[in-house]
Amino acid sequence: MTESISRMAGVAGKHDFGMPSGWVCRFAKGLADGSRVLDLACGRGRHARWLADRGCRVTAADRDPATLAAIASHSGVTACELDLESGAAWPWPDAAFDAIVVTNYLHRPGFDRLGALLGPGGVLIYETFMLGNAAFGKPSNPDFLLMPGELLERARDGFTVIAFEQGEIARPAPAMVQRICARKGDAPGRLPD
Repeated sequence: MTESISRMAGVAGKHDFGMPSGWVCRFAKGLADGSRVLDLACGRGRHARWLADRGCRVTAADRDPATLAAIASHSGVTACELDLESGAAWPWPDAAFDAIVVTNYLHRPGFDRLGALLGPGGVLIYETFMLGNAAFGKPSNPDFLLMPGELLERARDGFTVIAFEQGEIARPAPAMVQRICARKGDAPGRLPD
């Protein structure tokens, strides 16, 4: 999906990392300067870069050392090579982050760990594909597609939901997606502007 975003943005060259998700921008813009953010399964770093450019201290985690090498030189970003699906313990202590961003990635066994990694009042911003996406292309394997309402159900315990959407989107390319923004705990349901 990153490649189609990049082509639509009309940006070319070796520093073509794609436009950040509108969902992420909408809810991350309220993060305070200096917020500790985990960009989990960061890929080419479009969100890590965007967040760091806005004053966040970003840990960008992915298993691909080549993409991490390019991200590591960006001011405000710390690259962390990690195979999230290996079964090994994740290297961060509980309450290490003020926000976690996950896009275009689903590993159900790791979802419960996300809540522990957030400090009190921390924000989870999650957006990925859901059942029905096969009509538009990949991913099409149900193992990588959320069931209807799944993010909402997974955030039920320990989070206050700020916003939730699911269904077909037209941009940057047609897809079936599910999105959630939730705050850890019983905090008010609105992020600062």
